[in-house]
Amino acid sequence: MTIVETEHSDALSSETYEDMLNRLSDASVHRSFSPYVDIDWEAPEFQVVDNDPRWILPEVELLGTHPWYLSQTREQQIAIGQYRQANVAKVGLLFEQVLIRGFMQYVSMLPNRSAEFRYATHEVIEECNHTLMFQELVNRSGVDVPGFGPVMRRVMPFLGLAAWPFPSIFFMGVLAGEEPIDHIQKSYLRSESNYHPIVRGVMRIHVAEEARHISFAHEFLRQHVRENGPVGKFFLSLVFPIIMRVLCDVIAVPPKSFFETFEIPKSVKKELFWELPASRQALSGYFGDVRLLADELGLMNRVSRVLWKALKIDGKPSRFRSEPDRALVTGSGDAHA
Repeated sequence: MTIVETEHSDALSSETYEDMLNRLSDASVHRSFSPYVDIDWEAPEFQVVDNDPRWILPEVELLGTHPWYLSQTREQQIAIGQYRQANVAKVGLLFEQVLIRGFMQYVSMLPNRSAEFRYATHEVIEECNHTLMFQELVNRSGVDVPGFGPVMRRVMPFLGLAAWPFPSIFFMGVLAGEEPIDHIQKSYLRSESNYHPIVRGVMRIHVAEEARHISFAHEFLRQHVRENGPVGKFFLSLVFPIIMRVLCDVIAVPPKSFFETFEIPKSVKKELFWELPASRQALSGYFGDVRLLADELGLMNRVSRVLWKALKIDGKPSRFRSEPDRALVTGSGDAHA
């Protein structure tokens, strides 16, 4: 770590929770994006055309390296990739809508002059812009994708109601959705794959602003988990990994209609989610930052560690936020050897 990074880290470690919220609010004012200003939707390279090989799934996608997918015709690979990437955007949109409902439920109960109120409202504005951005991508893809499966679509309107009575649980759910999406999108952006520019343009904006959102969720839990007392903290230590795993499957696993549309064998789905060594590594890698946070919050105990392992999301915690999963980066070419 350089001298400048050390000084910056020391400055951040000494700031109060309110200082951090004010800093994030200022960043939202001065470093925000607009989906219809910062993305040139009419740019020639963004146009969606038939049989465009840029829709073929890159190696960072688990399905993109699976022998079944690689055995398909070029046209079928394009169609599968187009559906998959459009559906990921639709999932992101629907998850943002759950967040927006919950945030508005939470901030409606905050007192005047609350720094949480201001930043949370800034975040809601950014999330609304993200829903516009994701829907524009889906519309232009030309693929009619559902996003979530039917069960989650029925449940999602009620999830935001937990934000006020159970704020720590709600923000654990926020991280359960944001961390896997952020991890997957950063893997795309770090790769040199020639995937569609319209996807890259959306991901760049989403990752840039999501860094603030994830920072807020981490700091919110640092501030509020300790308010629950020993019994409450033990309960949260058990709830934390369950929420991570359940919502990760909602976010990362395509809906049933995807597998039916392209006649993908059940054995392939089973391997990808989550039996293959590469898929197990990916699943664990989504939550390195969350395991680090759980350690810091005192939510890793003998019982909860067994639960993390049973749910297949255990592993080493990140050494620092957003640490790349080097095992996946160096081993992607041998994922199915």
